[in-house]
Amino acid sequence: MQYQVFVQSSADRTFMASVVGLPNLIANGITEKEAIDRLTNILNAQFKNGKLVMICDLQRYANDINVPSEKAQDKNDPWIANIGIFQDDLTFDDFLEEVNTYRNEIDITESYS
Repeated sequence: MQYQVFVQSSADRTFMASVVGLPNLIANGITEKEAIDRLTNILNAQFKNGKLVMICDLQRYANDINVPSEKAQDKNDPWIANIGIFQDDLTFDDFLEEVNTYRNEIDITESYS
C-alpha cells in the first residue's frame, strides 16, 4: 500500500514524519530518511494488530451511519432553498452585467495600486 507522509523539520534540526489522515502515527529522526524509516516500522507494527477498511456501501452500513435525509439537507442549506428565485426576474441579466462591469473596474483599479 502507499501512504502520503508529511515530513517537516524542527527548530532542533530533527525531522518529524506523520501519515496524512492518521495523526496518531508520528515518528522523529535526525534525518528525513530516519524519520520515514521509523514511521514505516510504526505502520508495520500497527498493521500486525489491525487493518484499514473503506466504507463505500452506505446501504450496508445505513444503521451505523446517521446520514441526514435530502429533505433535511435542503431545509438547512440556503443555497438549495433559494434555487430559482430569480428565474422570472426580467432584470436579473442586467443586474449580472452591472456586477461584471463593477468587478472589472475593481480589477483594473487594484492592478494599478
